[in-house]
Amino acid sequence: MSAISASQDSQPQFVSVEHLTSQQHRESLPPLRLTRRGRVVLIGIPLVLLAALLLSLAGFLTSPAKAADSAADLTVTPTITVTVQAGQSLWAIAGAVAPQRDARDVIADIVQLNNLTGGGVVPGQQLFVPTR
Repeated sequence: MSAISASQDSQPQFVSVEHLTSQQHRESLPPLRLTRRGRVVLIGIPLVLLAALLLSLAGFLTSPAKAADSAADLTVTPTITVTVQAGQSLWAIAGAVAPQRDARDVIADIVQLNNLTGGGVVPGQQLFVPTR
């Protein structure tokens, strides 16, 4: 009697594991074929992941350089504290503090030192201003 036999009383048929893993069963299956969508998934997803990895790596490699190799090489930017007066702007402060430098560079330094989001200041506000 074989593993797959028809029973007389309509009982469920049981198939042994040996039968399912046998060479005869494997040969009866058609070869695996990929559809167009399957090929897109199989090739496209790894390509998208590779592109994301390369973009991340490119961003890491083109990031700004570090300030110094050691703490001994770091220098402190000499600054003074200025209290903004009524009617004063960053342009006026930059011109008064460093007339020999381009005012746009001084304003950029002031904005960076004070973490300003815009170019506006209010009277009474204290700012760190570079002296060199």
